[in-house]
Amino acid sequence: QVQVEDTGGGLVQPGDSLRHSCAASGATFSSFTRAWVRQAPGKESEIVAAISWRGDSTYYADSVKGRFTISVDNAKNTVYLQMNNLKPEDTAKYYCARDVVYKRSTVVAGRAEYVQWGQGTQVTVSS
Repeated sequence: QVQVEDTGGGLVQPGDSLRHSCAASGATFSSFTRAWVRQAPGKESEIVAAISWRGDSTYYADSVKGRFTISVDNAKNTVYLQMNNLKPEDTAKYYCARDVVYKRSTVVAGRAEYVQWGQGTQVTVSS
């Protein structure tokens, strides 16, 4: 059984930074593209960042480019999301996820291509 420890949420002010981490145990995900998904109230969930299973390719949604950075530590089976210069529109629940395809050669951005881990953590950006 896969267990996920998802940390890094909270209430912050615009311009602040947060670092999410998502550590999985019970299975190894180093052979899958990993991603961070967010869902704001009343909106569809979206992939905000993804990193290839080799760690050599990334995807970022236009809304977070230059502000968010995804990284992985395969030894710890953990994926991270560093979020800088947070904006009110970043308010959402954030989830980690993995690609449904084993060792996919490209990083894809379609929400349906990922299976969510854990319960997610809430990020609220407000002054």
